[in-house]
Amino acid sequence: MLSGHGSARRRRGRNNRAARIAVPAAAVVALGLTVGIVVSASGHGAPKLRSTAANSGNAAVSSTAVEDTCDIIVPAHPLTAKGLATPYQLTGPDGGSPAASGCQMINAVNLGAYVQATILNPRTGALYVYNPLVITAGTTPAVAPVVPKLPRGAIVTIEFGFNGTNLIQVGATPDALSEGNCVNGTPGSIFGQVSFCNGINFFNAAFRLERAGRLVVPSPGYSSNMVPSSGALGTGRECPTTRNFELVDQDPSDNVTARYLLDPATGQTAQDTAANEARIPGAISLVNGSDNFLLDDHLDPALGCTPFEAPDLANNGTPTTSQALDELQAASHQPAIAALVPENDEMVLDNGGQYDQAKTDLYRAEIGEAPVDSQTNATSSPQMYCQNIVNIQAAFLAANERLLAAAPSPIPTAGDSLYTFMAQRLSASFQVLGCRNFGLHNPVTMVFNGAGVTIQATMNSDPQVSGF
Repeated sequence: MLSGHGSARRRRGRNNRAARIAVPAAAVVALGLTVGIVVSASGHGAPKLRSTAANSGNAAVSSTAVEDTCDIIVPAHPLTAKGLATPYQLTGPDGGSPAASGCQMINAVNLGAYVQATILNPRTGALYVYNPLVITAGTTPAVAPVVPKLPRGAIVTIEFGFNGTNLIQVGATPDALSEGNCVNGTPGSIFGQVSFCNGINFFNAAFRLERAGRLVVPSPGYSSNMVPSSGALGTGRECPTTRNFELVDQDPSDNVTARYLLDPATGQTAQDTAANEARIPGAISLVNGSDNFLLDDHLDPALGCTPFEAPDLANNGTPTTSQALDELQAASHQPAIAALVPENDEMVLDNGGQYDQAKTDLYRAEIGEAPVDSQTNATSSPQMYCQNIVNIQAAFLAANERLLAAAPSPIPTAGDSLYTFMAQRLSASFQVLGCRNFGLHNPVTMVFNGAGVTIQATMNSDPQVSGF
């Protein structure tokens, strides 16, 4: 666990995601109101889905954010029902105020924070999801969070997502972070957008229950829509998971699928439940920009696939997704050529921008992935990750261009369809990962309209071999 802000400062120079473009998404409507989506314009390069209320001059909206780093205050006993139901608080770094820093949930377009818990019943193997509420420090919830009823001996994992650059865990009490087995990264070097609590214990327990036959993780299924990629690298018609190179970008398995409701009149947030939607007139949906959200809400529907879901303990057991559920499914049905977090992912580089195996191993362990070794390097060393994302994703996009081009774009100002969005995302990932350093060439050629939107993309799906 870490709460040192010095490392956050050092990361800014090479990991600047502060420049963002807010755009309306005509096809995305939440609770009857238009949702704003933004795309990262610098830093990591590949677009990340962001969602928040558009600023319509409401008095509760913050002035323009002046920070790219925020603190999140973790409540005491975070793995308990009481801790889960206690709102997390978003605030400025180093004791700065929310208003002065822009670290406010009403400013989620730039600096929104999200927390997601997945719960395992160690006796039955049953799984549940609960999204702890994040509020702006100094405010109260629009509606008090539901106190979840946890199974006896519940094993909880908590994942954090952020729309800025660095989210720093700070304990509400001196022992809060240790009570939750919370980690921000390795000593002196934080992950950045993401962090975790108790992930290692959760996944180890889940894998033990799987081996004992008490936890059965469903197959991702098969797509009747998807065209199999040509050649030996293709995965046929099996639906993708978060470890498929057909899906991943430069920083796989990051951020969460948690959603919140925002009361635009007050700037207060509430859990995204049917009851709260009815209580908050004009409520606006806030969604974290995760790769999991891209898979569960966009790619799966286009392919005719169904994401792994579990009952939402805050929403009367309504089935919902989570990052941990996606990772469990990816681990249980891992493709032969698996995309694991590579050492050239910026979130696991050290503060000098160098590979850091210990940091990579910690990140991987928190999401149930195997550590860096000769076996995982066969598919996910920096060199092989680049080779595989180029060969596999380009072939997948080329084979399924017609299908994906008919699906709506998650970010219409980035690409005019799901196909062009994913194409420019692949192109940006190639650059951010430094794939050219391994003797590879960018497989994507794009055509833009006058507004800079990708309107055409051509894939060179000829297999490439990396080298130095």
